[in-house]
Amino acid sequence: MYSASFVPYTLLFKKPAKTSRNELAEHQVYYLKLTRLMDGKVGYGEAAPLKGLSIDDVPHFEQQLQFVCDNLHLGWQNLYEDLIAFPSLQFALETAILSLQNEDSFLLFKSNFTDGNSAIPINGLIWMNDKETMLKEALEKASQGFNTIKFKVGALDFDDECRMLEAFRKQYNAFKITIRLDANGAFNGDDAAEKLRELARFDIHSIEQPIKPKQWDLMEMLCVTSKIPIALDEELIGVSVSNHGKDLLQKIKPKYIILKPTLIGGLKNSDAWIKLAEQHDIGWWATSALESNVGLNAIAQWTATKNLQLPQGLGTGSLYLNNIPSPLSVNQGVLSYQRQETWDISILNQTT
Repeated sequence: MYSASFVPYTLLFKKPAKTSRNELAEHQVYYLKLTRLMDGKVGYGEAAPLKGLSIDDVPHFEQQLQFVCDNLHLGWQNLYEDLIAFPSLQFALETAILSLQNEDSFLLFKSNFTDGNSAIPINGLIWMNDKETMLKEALEKASQGFNTIKFKVGALDFDDECRMLEAFRKQYNAFKITIRLDANGAFNGDDAAEKLRELARFDIHSIEQPIKPKQWDLMEMLCVTSKIPIALDEELIGVSVSNHGKDLLQKIKPKYIILKPTLIGGLKNSDAWIKLAEQHDIGWWATSALESNVGLNAIAQWTATKNLQLPQGLGTGSLYLNNIPSPLSVNQGVLSYQRQETWDISILNQTT
């Protein structure tokens, strides 16, 4: 027998997180707690729907979370399937179950990473800002040991963005630093191809979601014509991997897909996307959807069990003023698990 409850928590950004889509100063998350009544063992999962992006960013989200807590008798699998419209709850439920089933509630996937013997290479993330600030922050990331820098683009004047990238390339060529771009769907059909041609001169590794999702014909054309490899990100949100994933990848034929478990229904669905991608010779990497360290920990441990070929997007833990203290640590462009550090679970164990 089990019981369940949840704790709401507001994460505060150190500075606003700005993309071409919106700007966030705080992020509302929820910690799902499952308790095994026979011995009091607790499992933790995090549901963190992202404002303006998650399909489960809805007013009645807490009611759905309470539904999960009240209906454990339906069984884990039935509950998971009932939550298809709430991907962040699917992620929270499956990771809380993993947490409950393991002796250490925060050790979900044992690996060299969790043993402290290996680290996950990650990209340094540069949020939208004025071009001077973005350049300054990118140079700082490079000096901190990041060999892959990801720039959020699409909100500034395009010429300003190009000048910023040009200035960065004057100091770090493609042999020293890899550049990724993330447009968050900012380009439109009239100028996307031309902008991609212009950006290609900066030796760009890839660009995430240059246009808004659900424009499969246009995205297919861009994937064929662009000299910059295209990665699908928002395109996967709300898509059933079992029903439509194959059609999407066969139609668009991207070079990469970006996996955000909170946005696409958790680790199980992420594994299904990986299987499909590998069948179509498509690369992938995992990225945080701005979860706290609880969700980030689950994603990082899962990612570490894969055959990592590329830097991952898992360096978001330091964005918050009030993140949950954990063993996760970023240094010299890698994410590591400092086994000697402990989790502070006081917030997770608050009562509502």
